[in-house]
Amino acid sequence: MTSGRAADLETVVVGGGAVGLAIGRALAMAGQEVVLLEQHDGLGRETSSRNSGVIHAGLYYPPGSLQARLCVAGKHLLYPFLAEHGVPHRRLGKLLVACSEAELPELANYAKRAGENGVDDLQSLTAAEARVLEPEIECVAALLSPSTGILDAPAYMLALAGEAEAHGAQIILKSRVEQIEAADGLFRLTVAGEPLTCRRLVLAAGLHTSRLARTLAFPGNYTPPETWYARGRYYSLRGRTPFSRLVYPMPVPGGSGTHITLDMAGRAKFGPDVQWIEAIDYSFDASAEGDFYRAIRRYWPNLSDGALQPEGTGIRPKLSRQGEPAADFAVHGPETHRRDGLVMLFGIESPGLTASLAIGNHAAGLLAACQSA
Repeated sequence: MTSGRAADLETVVVGGGAVGLAIGRALAMAGQEVVLLEQHDGLGRETSSRNSGVIHAGLYYPPGSLQARLCVAGKHLLYPFLAEHGVPHRRLGKLLVACSEAELPELANYAKRAGENGVDDLQSLTAAEARVLEPEIECVAALLSPSTGILDAPAYMLALAGEAEAHGAQIILKSRVEQIEAADGLFRLTVAGEPLTCRRLVLAAGLHTSRLARTLAFPGNYTPPETWYARGRYYSLRGRTPFSRLVYPMPVPGGSGTHITLDMAGRAKFGPDVQWIEAIDYSFDASAEGDFYRAIRRYWPNLSDGALQPEGTGIRPKLSRQGEPAADFAVHGPETHRRDGLVMLFGIESPGLTASLAIGNHAAGLLAACQSA
């Protein structure tokens, strides 16, 4: 793959999920020569396509965090992008419910946090008001988030890819990056056993960014953060759903609770739960089915026995281990790791899909700062 030039390519983005594609798009639209490498035979085969497909409003994340800022900014970019490119989506709204009096302070805290994050459309509801919107709901109070929605994630990624390619980017599938070295101002990648060099590099490989980053030497005391894997199981509802909005209970450690989401066909899906695992493994263990019924019946007591069926699993790349406080997104540029021309993204889980366009602009800005420095 080496061409004999000082570098084969100007900029390489590793990772063909929503975030990698958004970064590739932003760089291509800024006039850079971009090649995006994806290890699978299709786009977004891991985190981007194995989630709830929710457009988040920005309720959960600590004010000032990257998650909060990029989620809210990304939401405002995302809805116009989806409309412009004809990507199926719906602004359904979401109910965040308190199922007991003990949860009311937590609900109030999320309302306060949302306001600090710039989410200005939340509505506080009594139990009776919540049941007017969703008659099957059992709660003591709720927050209505009108700007929460859903999207067709595969169609969104195809739109990102199409716009990136329209601005000159190349997307190459089945191109697994195995190792990275840096020398003489270039990055040397081993891709499916072959060498490839580039001047600028973005690692947006989701579950694999930490592994790839550890193959690269860094000056000073920088060490790439470790990624921990949290697998989530999903169940779907047999038959029609009585809900027209998303319904979320109070979040749990490692996730946002066993919530109800809807897909573009109107099917209801429940989950994810949180299973901490040592290695990437998408197998479905049905031993927790009873836990799903109990969790869902806290806010939907009329869920009947036998109504759930296994739907699949996803894995979230976490920067905090089981029992530790949730960690923010980590987007490391040269000011962090002291390696010019390199941007690495760690722990991009939810709300990464919502935030993807804003993350793309943010990462592109860090690379632009490298060029102008």
